[in-house]
Amino acid sequence: MLYYLRNDKSFQTIRIGALVMYFLITKYLCTAAIVVIVSEIAKRSAKLGSLIAAMPLMTLLILFWLYYERQPDIKITNHAWYTFWYVLPTLPMFFTFPALYVRFGFWSTIGISVVMTAACFLLLALIMRKFNLDLLL
Repeated sequence: MLYYLRNDKSFQTIRIGALVMYFLITKYLCTAAIVVIVSEIAKRSAKLGSLIAAMPLMTLLILFWLYYERQPDIKITNHAWYTFWYVLPTLPMFFTFPALYVRFGFWSTIGISVVMTAACFLLLALIMRKFNLDLLL
């Protein structure tokens, strides 16, 4: 289908566009596969599923994609640096989730967790601003 348009410029544009689309689909499929595999493992073993989920698989995959797409070094290193700071405000949610779930049920606990994580993030951002680290977008 791509070979029907054979004048040089439009053929190259269509071919490059198709390659970009195939690459984007590959990125989606790889990322989705990790989520599905981890959730299937978690169904069978809570500890193993949690251990795998706690690994920075998505961050490593994102760093790989950034490197593969030839992004500047500063963009790759900044992603790792800011990911560290953005993980910290999520930790209280993991600690309190089991107790909240027993008391309030799943959906209420999800809502409380989102609000709590946002509040922790804002608090961390305000504290870190005093140390000249701006975490707000």
